[in-house]
Amino acid sequence: MSWFIWGLGALFYLVGFFQRVAPAVMTQELMLDFHISASGLGQLSALYFYSYVAMQIPTGILADTLGPRKLLTAGCIVAGIGTLLFAFSPGFIGAGFGRLLIGGSVAVAFVGLLKLSSAWFPKKFYAFVAGNALSIGLIGAVSAGTPLRFFMDIFNWRGVIFVTGLITLLLGVLIWIFVRDWPQEKGYSEFEDTSPQNKTLSFKEIWVNLFKVIKYRNTLLLFVIPGGIVGCILTFSGLWGVPYLVSHHYLSPNKAATLTSCLLIGMAIGGPFFGWFSDRLGKRKPIYIAGTISLTLGWVIILFIHNISFYPLAAILLMTGFFSGCMIISFAFVMESVPRTLSGTVSGLTNMGVMMGPMLLQPVVGKILDIHWTGEMVNGVRSYSIAAYEYGFIPMMGWVVLSAVLLFFTKETYCRGIE
Repeated sequence: MSWFIWGLGALFYLVGFFQRVAPAVMTQELMLDFHISASGLGQLSALYFYSYVAMQIPTGILADTLGPRKLLTAGCIVAGIGTLLFAFSPGFIGAGFGRLLIGGSVAVAFVGLLKLSSAWFPKKFYAFVAGNALSIGLIGAVSAGTPLRFFMDIFNWRGVIFVTGLITLLLGVLIWIFVRDWPQEKGYSEFEDTSPQNKTLSFKEIWVNLFKVIKYRNTLLLFVIPGGIVGCILTFSGLWGVPYLVSHHYLSPNKAATLTSCLLIGMAIGGPFFGWFSDRLGKRKPIYIAGTISLTLGWVIILFIHNISFYPLAAILLMTGFFSGCMIISFAFVMESVPRTLSGTVSGLTNMGVMMGPMLLQPVVGKILDIHWTGEMVNGVRSYSIAAYEYGFIPMMGWVVLSAVLLFFTKETYCRGIE
């Protein structure tokens, strides 16, 4: 029953990751349909992250008060409506509003899933279950690569996105019917009753909780650190990797999508591994540092070393994605760094930091590409030189290096929470 309840929440997280990465394989179509440049495409994709980030603190607080069932149900319904709007919009404004609705609504998925994980599983399995949540989400991201491109070649992108909107609405109905916040609500009275007496917080209490979690040293550090890791992954695999690989590694869109999916597959494997390994070792910090240094070296090779053949590049992307899975440690790490009553608030704040990476990096890379555009057009769409991409990738490398440095200043929790 625990896995079933958790699985329905995880499916919504999968949908959110699909929507997050989908623009990567439809860059040409979106630029042509909406008559936009790289800057415009970066902004369209980033609209998802703007609302996603804005919703993280409210989501964490609501998860602590209303519970995950109501949050996940409402999120599915709004996400479904936003997806349908994006699919049918004739212009940039309507499509952008659809992306805003999608981002703001799927923002509840991960924090709600973390709350279900802590309620329905033993504490000692928390990091492992959270790692599996990341894997499920990344399956959604992988499905937005080669499989989405396959269906787009048969149908058009609007039709495929329309179907995903209907599926999301159906999932909301299933969550409302089957999901409960606590085992006691399903009749499992033998479980220890750890469910809080939820109440609506006043505006003052919300800010008090927020300032409480900020006082703990690890909170702000783990706000910044995972943003660099996820920012690189989602800026490359979620938007600019496919056009870069097509134009400068001379690959077809399908092969380029396959390569970017290697990052996500590696991360899907790495998430559960790093969660399990840190639990088993009884430490968070050394594992996190080792993973971040390794993935930083991987990005140096991917972004700045050229003439790598297909299979070696696929292996490097896979390993870089695997080490990027270490970011899942952030959530167990930060929740152990504050009292349990603030777990939802600090999870929302950390997830906000995670999404700050792609939110800032995707449009910044697009802006830098347009600044260094030489005027070349291919099939009615702007084409960018290798030098333009290298300049664009510099902010990505800067943030991930900063993440590695900041990890040395975190305080080890030894997998024990604060009472």
